[in-house]
Amino acid sequence: MAQVPQTFFDALAVRAWCGLALDALGRAREEIDAINVYPVADGDTGTNLYLTVESAATAVEAVFAGYAAEGPEGPTLADAARAMAHGALIGARGNSGTILAQLLRGMTQVLAGDGAAHADGQGLRRALRTAADSARQAVAHPVEGTVLTVASAAADAADGAEGDCGKVARAAYDGARTALAATPGQLAVLRRAGVVDAGGRGLVTVLAALVETFTGETPKGPAPGAYGNGAGTHAGVRTGTHARVEHDEPAGCADGGGVTEATVTGPAYEVIYLLEAEDAAVQRLRQRLDALGDSLVVVGGDGLWNVHVHVDDAGAAVEAGVEAGRPHRIRIAHFGAGDAHAPGAGRPPVERTARAVVAVVPGEGLAVLYTGAGATTVLARPGEPPASGELVEAVRRAHAHEVVLLPNDAELRHTAAAAAEQARAEGLRVALIPTRSAVQGIAALAVHEPERRFDEDVVAMTSAAGATRYAEIAVAERQSWTMAGICQAGDVLGLIDGDVAVIGDDVTATATAVLDRMLSAGGEMVTLVLGDETPHTVATHLETHVREGYLAVDTVLYQGGRQGALLLIGVE
Repeated sequence: MAQVPQTFFDALAVRAWCGLALDALGRAREEIDAINVYPVADGDTGTNLYLTVESAATAVEAVFAGYAAEGPEGPTLADAARAMAHGALIGARGNSGTILAQLLRGMTQVLAGDGAAHADGQGLRRALRTAADSARQAVAHPVEGTVLTVASAAADAADGAEGDCGKVARAAYDGARTALAATPGQLAVLRRAGVVDAGGRGLVTVLAALVETFTGETPKGPAPGAYGNGAGTHAGVRTGTHARVEHDEPAGCADGGGVTEATVTGPAYEVIYLLEAEDAAVQRLRQRLDALGDSLVVVGGDGLWNVHVHVDDAGAAVEAGVEAGRPHRIRIAHFGAGDAHAPGAGRPPVERTARAVVAVVPGEGLAVLYTGAGATTVLARPGEPPASGELVEAVRRAHAHEVVLLPNDAELRHTAAAAAEQARAEGLRVALIPTRSAVQGIAALAVHEPERRFDEDVVAMTSAAGATRYAEIAVAERQSWTMAGICQAGDVLGLIDGDVAVIGDDVTATATAVLDRMLSAGGEMVTLVLGDETPHTVATHLETHVREGYLAVDTVLYQGGRQGALLLIGVE
């Protein structure tokens, strides 16, 4: 929170703005979620914006903490602004969150561009204009009546303002608020639902925090939610659904919610990932993803990008990223079976589904596999385990009355338990199955039947997971004592059920020894999940070894992607 109004846009102003915006979005989150109607009915724009700003604020606080540890001097404006933009980029969620990240990046290009200690009103005007223009360029097919319209109106109003940062921020807020109220006249789906654009509503909230940063005063009067009464809700809006809205306009840049009058159409998956790639490769990626789906937004630069698209083929969207560079932090959300395209025919609105599965997965390949089986996934990169809040968000994204949660990691049991408790407090029925490996999750998902009674389904999935022994082939990073003796850095380790059982110097030989130990106790099915750095010859050898040595055992192979381990093995 800002203690005193900031005179100039400096590092302290960046910090204050992030804190005030986060507080404001926290208060407005549920209202913004409730007015979501375009283009996908997932009712989470407020949550997405909050998580995006939370990531930005966390990055800024980290910069201030780093300077405090080194000495009395604080960060420069460039330091703070770049941290804000980078934090928003890596934490961006949904269409509106991704666009907000680009807005902040555009502002940073001006604020950090000349190395000045602070920016005045003229600098803020230029920053807002650059922000609006860069955000519009990031969207493949801009649509008016969305957050882009509100951002452009804010920049236009700021252009005509004279004076210090406070006056410019006030003009931008007033212009954005006026544009927001007009969005129902620009998008028929908003007009039918009786609401303004949810992404634009969130941006007005962020600009109100900017006004407070420089004046110490919160603008009077709430931003309009449901137009006509300003209440933020409307009798024609039903939240918590996950439908895509049928409309006359092309798919654009706002997140969706749910309306009773709408029909359902559109791609079945939302795919989001960070991408390390060169500019030329990203341009080719834009063209490929644009042909695959809609709601395409690619933001970032300087080698790091945030990619967001709605597609029917989630695997193809991820593969396009792999061809362009190095995708990571991949998130794939399934909009629900009723959301997939049905050419030539509309469908009734999709209600909250009866049951869903939410799973933590360690690699991109497994994310595609789990999503294809109907699960909502959370990607856990090596050294980057998901927090409980991210798991709760995934449970909300699943849009189901009953949710089965698969943590797929023994170290996530407490995190998953906390997420389950929070989701239960929100009225959802959540069962936590303590899977300790992704291969146990695969076994559980294989017997999942949504038509069964919830308790029976959970028992069957728990039983399948418990009957699956799991192993991992990895490389030792340092000398260490293990259950199998002392290992040295670079040794190949075979872990069975979490404990080191074999130490070797060859991946194939170690994996074979581990597999023999596991099958000595019996088994009917072997699951192999190959990491992207592991030669395919390893899997070929293991498949042949099982086929020749264990005649009654079947083998199935999956590509895990960048999953950390060289190989995951399951025996059931």
